[in-house]
Amino acid sequence: MRFSLFLGFVLAVIAASARADVTVASLFADGMVLQRDIAHPVWGWADPGERVDVRFRDQQHTTRAGKDGRWQVTLAPLGASAEPAVLVLKGKNRLELRDILVGDVWLCSGQSNMEWAVSTALNPQPEAAAANFPQIRHCKITRTVGETPAATVEATWATCSPATVLRFSAVGYFFARDQHRALGVPIGIVTSAWGGTQVESWISAPALAADSDFAVVQTRWQQRLAAFPAEDLKQQAAIAAWEKEAAAAKAAGKKFTQRKPAAAEGPGSRWLPSGLYNGMIHPLRPFPFRGVLWYQGEANEFRAAEYGKLFKTMIRQWRDDWQREDWPFYFVQLANYATPNDPSGQTWAFLREAQAAALALPHTGMIVTVDIGEDRNIHFKNKQEAGRRLSLIARAQLQHEALEFSGPLYLSAKVEGAAIRVSFSHARGLRFRDGRAAGFEIAGADQKFHPAHTELDGETVLVRAEAVPAPVAVRYAWRNTPEVSLFNDAGLPAAPFRSDDWPASGESIAAKVFDSSPTIARRFR
Repeated sequence: MRFSLFLGFVLAVIAASARADVTVASLFADGMVLQRDIAHPVWGWADPGERVDVRFRDQQHTTRAGKDGRWQVTLAPLGASAEPAVLVLKGKNRLELRDILVGDVWLCSGQSNMEWAVSTALNPQPEAAAANFPQIRHCKITRTVGETPAATVEATWATCSPATVLRFSAVGYFFARDQHRALGVPIGIVTSAWGGTQVESWISAPALAADSDFAVVQTRWQQRLAAFPAEDLKQQAAIAAWEKEAAAAKAAGKKFTQRKPAAAEGPGSRWLPSGLYNGMIHPLRPFPFRGVLWYQGEANEFRAAEYGKLFKTMIRQWRDDWQREDWPFYFVQLANYATPNDPSGQTWAFLREAQAAALALPHTGMIVTVDIGEDRNIHFKNKQEAGRRLSLIARAQLQHEALEFSGPLYLSAKVEGAAIRVSFSHARGLRFRDGRAAGFEIAGADQKFHPAHTELDGETVLVRAEAVPAPVAVRYAWRNTPEVSLFNDAGLPAAPFRSDDWPASGESIAAKVFDSSPTIARRFR
């Protein structure tokens, strides 16, 4: 009898010691920023049925973990505060998360131009030396592909300082800096981005499956999987040869600048449809971000017709997942870049058009960058201006500052004899940079475009060409690397536009080249 009691006692001790510690979602950590002015979920995991107490400032909440071990409480809306506070979680164990601020937190997502760090921007060392902003905090989400929606993902917070800022997302940091200066509140930026990724990887599987137009995405992926074994062998051989050449150059003391061949994209890769939504976005739910900053599109450059619908689907799906119909979603239109393997020289123009179509959704905003990119560098350095322009949208739309946040946007084109009159929104102080019009083209019914003479008339422009006596269509900046001349008095550039809906040329040929070439895919890293 005594032995049985003793054995029962030992087993109870063992069972108690085997109980899981209370844990919290990875976004909650020392040095983080909580979102102000909104009910704020805090969640994690514990033993099923375990009591969990959460305390932050003057709020205390108690709950119990569900059958799946997940627990969640909701903090009442918090006012902005730069005074560090402690978030205490108590179950079987006790957690204390320190140095927590309250302000605005933005989700920064997309591909390499969002991921690219301050170290790669203009003047990185002077920028770092001046980065004394302890109320700006950056969280990096680890690159993760998920076959199914994940519950957790690794996340690392850092406080802005000269020692840390060079690793921050450049677009995210320069946005945060402008927001912090304008609002005077702490700013958090959570970067969940991965270079060389396509928009379909960031959309949930149910959202892709719900539209028959997206069946081609899965078909294309299955074709890639079928071709993967042969492509993988080829690329592994190329990588081995590269490594041999690199080692030989090092041994001989010679400089070796050849880029390492890209690995083949196949099972478990960043191109898996829904894979990045599953691994890098789903685990962030339901953190109440102030809004989303998005910079992506380069990896979809040869499929503009698909992209327009996919992009809008993604925005709607993320908003549905967060149950935030009014969730601000601000994005960067592709910059000027001389993309290789483009028989038309216009694939990025059509992709920019597909991006701009998302402005039809409420609570969206777009910045134009065709004036600050670099024709031979897909990762242009002037991320300072990109971040500032994104911040202008937030300041105008969310903080209601009386400032211009957009360059001129095409409204309409009307034929007037041998000319076409083009009207714009955001056209106050319409002007040509350096006083010279450039980038306008006009065409007749033959669909052949000719350089146009352009003159300002108030907030409209008149476009004509001697070679086109009966014009029917006008385009502006409709090239991968366009001439850019039209601005408003805020110094913001007009978005590229066209008045026609004529089919794109060269897109299908280029798409086939893209699909079969890991070399092309490599440049988006």
